[in-house]
Amino acid sequence: MQALLDTIASMDMPQDAQRLFHGRGGRYPGCEQWTLDAYPPVWVVTSFLPVEESELATLQTALQARWAQIAPGQPLNWVFQQRLEGRAETRLMAGSVPEPHVVTEAGAQYRVHVLKGQNHGLFLDMAEGRRWVRKHLLAHPHPNGLRAPKVLNLFAYTCAFSVVALQAGARQVVNVDMSSGAIAIGQQNHRLNGLDTGASFLAHDIFTTWGKINRAGPYDLVIVDPPTHQKGSFVATKDYARLMRRLPDLLAPEGRALLCLNSPTLGLDFLQDQMRDLAPSLVFEQRVANPTVFADTNEDRSLKVLVYRAAPADAPATTAEVAKPV
Repeated sequence: MQALLDTIASMDMPQDAQRLFHGRGGRYPGCEQWTLDAYPPVWVVTSFLPVEESELATLQTALQARWAQIAPGQPLNWVFQQRLEGRAETRLMAGSVPEPHVVTEAGAQYRVHVLKGQNHGLFLDMAEGRRWVRKHLLAHPHPNGLRAPKVLNLFAYTCAFSVVALQAGARQVVNVDMSSGAIAIGQQNHRLNGLDTGASFLAHDIFTTWGKINRAGPYDLVIVDPPTHQKGSFVATKDYARLMRRLPDLLAPEGRALLCLNSPTLGLDFLQDQMRDLAPSLVFEQRVANPTVFADTNEDRSLKVLVYRAAPADAPATTAEVAKPV
C-alpha cells in the first residue's frame, strides 16, 4: 500500500474529477488492487481485493493528515468501494457526499453518483478521448465548408461525449443507449451546461434502432464506446464486428470514427484486424493516448481509443466497399 500512501501524502487540492493513483496498471508492485479518484469534494478509494479494517484505518489517517494540510478546517469526505467478482460494496467512511453531486472536467459539468454502483457517471480514463473530440471538432467546425458537424454517440451512457461535442460546435448529436436511467442523467448533464438544443436522446437497443440512426445521418463523427461484456447488451468478441460493418455507411466523406475498447484481454489487434476486414475503406489515423496516470506496464491491456477516417467524396469505391452490413 506504500505507493498509494505516498501519493496521498503529496497530492494537491484537485479542481476537476480525475484519477490520482492507478495501481491496476501494474507500475506499483504490491498495489495492484488500489485506485484513488477525486470527485471533488469527495475522494473515492477502490480495492479489487478484500481489505482489512486496519488498512482502512491507515488510509483514513493518511487522507486526514494530507487534507488538514491542503484544506485546513474543511471536513474530509471519502468513500471506500470494494469490488469482488462483479459485485461492489460501497461505504461512506467520513464526511458526506453532496446531493446532487456535480463535478467538472475541462470546463464542463457532470452529475456523478459515487455511492451507487461501480460506474460513477463519468469514466475518468476517457478524459483524453473527450479532449480529442473537443479538439477535433474545434479544428473542423464546417466539414467541406458546408455545415457544422453532426455526431453519433453510441453507448452514450451519461452523454459526456455529447456535452463536449456541442460545446465544441457540433450542430447535432444523436445519443443512443439502452439504459433510460443513464440517458436521463445525460439530459441533466446537458442542462447543467446550458445546452438546451442540438442533442437527441434514444433510450434504445442500438441493434434494433438502425432505422432511426441511419435516417439522422450521415455523421461527421461516430463515437463507439461500448462495454466489453454486458449480458443482454453487448459482448465485444461477437458484437463489435456488427458495428464495424456499418461505419462506412454511417460516416460522411472524411468523417471520423472514434472506436473505444476497455478490455485487459482484448488488445489493439482485436480492433485493427477486424477493421481491415470489415471496414477496409476507413483509414487508421491514430491511437489517442490515455491520461498519464492510467499508464500500464502493458499498454495492450489498457483502454484503447482509435481514430479512423472515411474517404473523401471523390475517392473511388473498392470492391470490398460494396458489401452491405448485416
